[in-house]
Amino acid sequence: MWETYQHFARQHFPELCQQRPVDSHKGTFGTVAIIGGNIGMSGAVIMAARAALKLGAGKVKIGFAQDSLPLPVLENQPEIMLYTADALLQHQDISAWSIGCGLDTDTRALHTMHLARERFQTDTHAQVVWDADALNLFSLHEDLQAAIQSQHIITPHPTEAARLLHTTTASIQADRKTAVAQLQQRFGCISVLKGHHSLVQVAAQNAYVNLSGNAGLATAGSGDILSGFMTSLLAQGMDADIAAPAAVWLHAAAAEVLALQKIGPIGMVATELIDAARFLRNQLSVAIEI
Repeated sequence: MWETYQHFARQHFPELCQQRPVDSHKGTFGTVAIIGGNIGMSGAVIMAARAALKLGAGKVKIGFAQDSLPLPVLENQPEIMLYTADALLQHQDISAWSIGCGLDTDTRALHTMHLARERFQTDTHAQVVWDADALNLFSLHEDLQAAIQSQHIITPHPTEAARLLHTTTASIQADRKTAVAQLQQRFGCISVLKGHHSLVQVAAQNAYVNLSGNAGLATAGSGDILSGFMTSLLAQGMDADIAAPAAVWLHAAAAEVLALQKIGPIGMVATELIDAARFLRNQLSVAIEI
């Protein structure tokens, strides 16, 4: 079984299979910033941050879209640094960003997105994954779309995609390949259409179709975990056109690993994907027998 995963990854995503240099330090693997987590939704950014950290990012920071920190430290993950979104958006040491998990679409969220637009209109080399409510705010306030650059990644589920393309969810689902191509053309960035057999569209290339995964991924927080994985790979130096499909595959393959371990798919929870993906990624770089 592990050899099958290893063979697939080496063929399609060899960057996932590289061993780490013995002289590595935390700066080698980048700094991730996760922006979102409005009042009542702090868990979304915490899940994304834990996913980014455990998939190998050197440092991870959370920026809560709240006026003050909802907690002083994450007791179960004290390695993650905590800030307000306003403060974190001023940091200059960020390798990759995830914006939107648990952001909401209220006045506070809109304020955060305006700050992000100002940041990324000038910081044109930034690596950004736009997810969840960031996408909903793009559909509600089209002036915010000026923040999106060609190397950025958008990750809508079908309903978010429908809002962005001013159509219906049923229309998106009826022709998913056309929909993901339209997303890429409209926003000029890498587009991921999530769902059964998630699609990744990079420029005019044929869409990558992910065939791994199972129904256990249909659970709250699964998208936040994917966003954390994707941002982590970007921070570690993976090109965006590889990081997007690689994260989609690894996220779904982790669900398969859990099912093989008799954890799900029924009752599988999103946070369980984190350790499964970390385990799988470590196995990809070594020849093993389990």
